Amino acid sequence: MKKKLLSVMLASVLTLSMAGCQSSAVNGVSEDQNTTNATDTSAGGSGETTSNASADLNIMLETPVESLDPQQATDGTSFEVIADFTDGLMQMDADGQAVNAIAQSVDISEDGLTYTFHLREDANWSNGEPVTAADFVFAWQRAVDPEIASEYSYMLSDIGQIVNAQDIIDGSKDKSELGVTAVDDKTLEVKLNVPVSYFLSLMYFPTFYPVNEAFYESCADTFATSPETTLSNGAFVLDDYQPAATTIHLTKNPDYYGADSVQLAGLNYQVIQDSQQALMSYQSGDLDTTLVNGEQVDQVKDDPAFQAIGAGYLWYISPNIQEVKELQNVNIRYAFTMALNREAITTDVLKDGSAPTYTAVPMDFAAGPDGSDFSADQEKFSDVCRFDADAALEYWNKGLEELGVSEITITMIHDADDAPIKVAQVVKEQLETTLPGLTVELQQMPKKERVQRMQDGDFELGLTRWGPDYADPMTYLGMWVTNNSNNYGFWSNSEYDAIIAECTTGETAMDAEARWAALYDAEKIVMDEAVIFPLYTQCNAELISTSVSGIEFHPVALNRVYKNATKN
Repeated sequence: MKKKLLSVMLASVLTLSMAGCQSSAVNGVSEDQNTTNATDTSAGGSGETTSNASADLNIMLETPVESLDPQQATDGTSFEVIADFTDGLMQMDADGQAVNAIAQSVDISEDGLTYTFHLREDANWSNGEPVTAADFVFAWQRAVDPEIASEYSYMLSDIGQIVNAQDIIDGSKDKSELGVTAVDDKTLEVKLNVPVSYFLSLMYFPTFYPVNEAFYESCADTFATSPETTLSNGAFVLDDYQPAATTIHLTKNPDYYGADSVQLAGLNYQVIQDSQQALMSYQSGDLDTTLVNGEQVDQVKDDPAFQAIGAGYLWYISPNIQEVKELQNVNIRYAFTMALNREAITTDVLKDGSAPTYTAVPMDFAAGPDGSDFSADQEKFSDVCRFDADAALEYWNKGLEELGVSEITITMIHDADDAPIKVAQVVKEQLETTLPGLTVELQQMPKKERVQRMQDGDFELGLTRWGPDYADPMTYLGMWVTNNSNNYGFWSNSEYDAIIAECTTGETAMDAEARWAALYDAEKIVMDEAVIFPLYTQCNAELISTSVSGIEFHPVALNRVYKNATKN
């Protein structure tokens, strides 16, 4: 069977711009990066500093890094830093297209089931050893190894459809049987169960990044917890980091195969969770980029340095349907979602261009076979998800009657960051004002603790978000499959599971139009049962110094990429 050489990804999806944001988006194609924004950050303003072209870029982080292990990391902040010093087989260009990185070329069989990656000869680890196909085999086997228990193992099974991945995750096959083979040092062969049109775009997701086995074994349990236990094959080298650190520093990697195009001397991250402190640091020149929130936007929105950039995250409230009796009542859930004034949250609280959202899959994110946006119609579920105080009260009273109670007290957990704190306070006010007899108690905590509690089912309501890993509705809809680790409410529906399975491995997976229609059906089940209460699709309001240009912004997988940035 003759194979064809592709230098760009195969994708059935198109890219749309982030309509809810003030900055324009650049069209790109990618399963999980459909709405890619590439912004030339030539902005003016109070953060302007004078520096040499090869200076460090000073970057504000809103939350700490949770893990720098590519197969264990689960949050966007960690993914960003990992991608600073690690390249995968593919990377994103400024438009979000999948382009070659460690892979110099890829052959795809005519049936779409075999991918053969040819690795570049000049890719090396920072200890001088070459990057080999075996590094990818080892890393991917780690990702599906039940002993590692990677939360993103489903990227290889449900999403990537790599042969034997699911059986290995379930424990019925050994990890050595994963459908990935090092043909030789520079040739990696991957076998799939079914064709996956967006497979190449998965390759820039950190779970698929390589790990040098000998180095990993030498680190024992300390792997990726310090500069000494971290290897680089990317644009920068980690030289200052410890878990839960408030500062992280990376230096340009002189041995990087693309070093000639890297203009920054390094990256200097500062974790600042107080928005006022962050703004002051930017204004004093200690930061080159910073997020601004709420009332700060009113102060700086006319500054040329201000930009609202699509971040791709869907913020929503997850009810614990399995454990909380009151939330098992669908009328109570309808009352909650109808009582939420999303427009007030985005316009009066966030003020950053974020868009009210009434669907389980956000708008301007994934386009179907005909080019239409999957969630362009934000009123398609208005019978069960809209702001309607009268309808909310009607559902509330009906639910209370069915439960045989007149009052409900419920606790909502949320992150201890600026925006989630403000949003949670407004949600509490809206719910309590509209629904008499309801008391919402708020508990704020570090993100890591909040995520752990939601995964453990130790919560009642949780304010959370999901950032897309690839530009297809499945990146959201796959979360609600029974026993998925991100199905925080432990909801289960056999009809839903069957639709998702059919769209993943069944005949429907081979028919783009039929698959799209089936995914609509799946989303309808999620919304009709009020599995989540969608709130808004996030934009980031940022100030970026006039001395900085070339930062690439992507609302999918990797939100910010710095290897082509400059600072003058």
